[in-house]
Amino acid sequence: MKIKFGSIKENIVTREEFPLSKAQEILKKETISVLGYGVQGPGQSLNLRDNGFSVIVGQRKNSNSWKKALKDGWIEGKNLFSLEEASDRGSIIMYLLSDAGQISFWPILSKFLTEKKSLYFSHGFGLTFDEKTKIYPPKNIDIFLVAPKGSGTSLRRLFLQGKGINSSYAIYQDYSGKSLDKTLSIGIGIGSGYLFETSFKNEVYSDLVGERGTLMGAIQGIFSAQYQILREKGHSPSESFNETVEELTQSLMPLVAENGMDWMYENCSTTAQRGALDWWRKFRDATLPIFKELYNEVSSGNEAKRIIKSNSDIDYRIKLKKELKNLRKSELWEVGSIIRNLRPEKKHNK
Repeated sequence: MKIKFGSIKENIVTREEFPLSKAQEILKKETISVLGYGVQGPGQSLNLRDNGFSVIVGQRKNSNSWKKALKDGWIEGKNLFSLEEASDRGSIIMYLLSDAGQISFWPILSKFLTEKKSLYFSHGFGLTFDEKTKIYPPKNIDIFLVAPKGSGTSLRRLFLQGKGINSSYAIYQDYSGKSLDKTLSIGIGIGSGYLFETSFKNEVYSDLVGERGTLMGAIQGIFSAQYQILREKGHSPSESFNETVEELTQSLMPLVAENGMDWMYENCSTTAQRGALDWWRKFRDATLPIFKELYNEVSSGNEAKRIIKSNSDIDYRIKLKKELKNLRKSELWEVGSIIRNLRPEKKHNK
């Protein structure tokens, strides 16, 4: 359906207009091969399997992800294979390896992309920055993406709760003339709440900016700055964390999710309302130059170049674990660990 946002119309597809039964009918003769069992692979493959689609998983044998797939019920030789064999068996190849993994495996995968097959992504990185990734697909296949707007863990959790994460979708190459039906079918099959149209380029630009911005990078920076100031001014670790993180995530963000920021303001004290309305523009004006710089770095390809180089280093995983350990061991998040364990549901589960 067409949804108007002011003067702009967008294509939005809901479960009501594209039901699961329709998706199952469209893909009934397809074998969906999910390559990669890291971030998005588990959630998407398990949801598709539970929704009645023919799904197999391809993963490097004896890796940690291979062992995880076995624990999740995939059976070697039946629906769990090596990356090469899964690439050969599948008619729709869901390319869900990491961006670095996609670059590394591409020379092998490309040999299996014969006519009438379909290639699926959940990220526009590989094809948008093809000069850097060297991912150049053949012209005689369908290529499309569905990108859940959340982690694979959240996709699976919400699916099991009967809910869904919203996803974007895009067609890169429509060789068969049936790419849209395939795209929407998989989008519904993985449990999307609804799907909105985008392009490969717009998906990756918005995704990279979002991850570095309000979704992860900027929010961690703001958390860190506010917590530091409160602690420097003599506030206790518990008080500083609660006023910085706990109240936001446990109380206020659910209100924003329900009815928007203005509704959340209306359900706070008049003192909080006045202060938030007086100060939000200062934060916008302070961070806007950073977001402009960030978008320019993404759209120019500089960020992609840096990511590819960093993620391809032999010791990348070692460095990553060290950085994440430093983050986890910071006072802010050590306090957070203690506070989370004090929540009533945590104590009840124990």
